[in-house]
Formats: sequence, structure tokens, C-alpha cells
Amino acid sequence: MMTRIEGRFANLLSTWFGCGYAPWAPGTAGSLAGLLIGIGLHTLAHFGGWQLLLLAALGSPPAVWAATRTARSLNVKDPGCVVVDEVLGQWIALAGAHPANWKSWAAAFVLFRLFDIWKPPPVRQLESLPEGWGIVADDLMAGAYAAFLLFLAGRYNLY
Repeated sequence: MMTRIEGRFANLLSTWFGCGYAPWAPGTAGSLAGLLIGIGLHTLAHFGGWQLLLLAALGSPPAVWAATRTARSLNVKDPGCVVVDEVLGQWIALAGAHPANWKSWAAAFVLFRLFDIWKPPPVRQLESLPEGWGIVADDLMAGAYAAFLLFLAGRYNLY
């Protein structure tokens, strides 16, 4: 049984501090929050790609926990208000951006949203994982696809 405090914390984390309650496109709102945090970490703390990957990896277990708890409490397999997965996926996408500049950041945002919505294999298949794993894993893979394309584009000086 989840305590009231655990439930509130799970909801706060899974909705990324309320971004998931955006009246339209909550997933895009969560991605935008992840983008802005990633840009801020790069600009202010000089985070590079590997630090963003590490942050996404460290954030994944709590995200799975929070997504599971929120989905259970709402009795919905993948609630639209759960956007912590978009934040983590966006950080993975940003990790592929070299050089880091406004063009690569914009491309990271657009590519991540494209893969998150389109869900090419195995992104869609990852949704079938149980509970929070399925909620989070598909966005991590969408972020990996975006990061790979950004990495290649950067290697060929396309941005």
C-alpha cells in the first residue's frame, strides 16, 4: 500500500512537477521542460552528452517507480499526465547534439518528438513492457534514435 506522501511524490515526479497537466500536448510540454533543463545544464554547468546520458540513466529507476505508481493510482496503463519519460528521452536526444548550439537543440527537440509520436520498431514494442517500464522505455529508445541521428548530422557538419 502506497502512503499518501509516496503518492504525492510519485505524482509530482511522474508529471514532472506539473508539466503533465498542460491543457494540450502534455508530452510536448514535458519534452520542452527536458530541453530547457538540458540547455540550462549545458550552459550553466557545462554538461556534455555523457553527463546528460548519466542523468537520464540515474533518473530512469525513479521515473519507472513514479510512472508505475501514478498509472496504478489512475488505473490507466499509460496516463497522458506522466511526462517524466519525455524529460529523460529528451536528455538522451540532447546527448547526441555535437556541437551543442541552437540548431542542434531545436533538432533534438523535433527529432525526439517525431520518434516519440511515430514509434518505429522497437519503440512501440517497448510499450508492452509491464507498468512503468513500458511507459518509460519507449521514450528512452525514441531519445536514442534522435541522439543517433543528431550525432551523425553533427559528424557531417549538417548543423
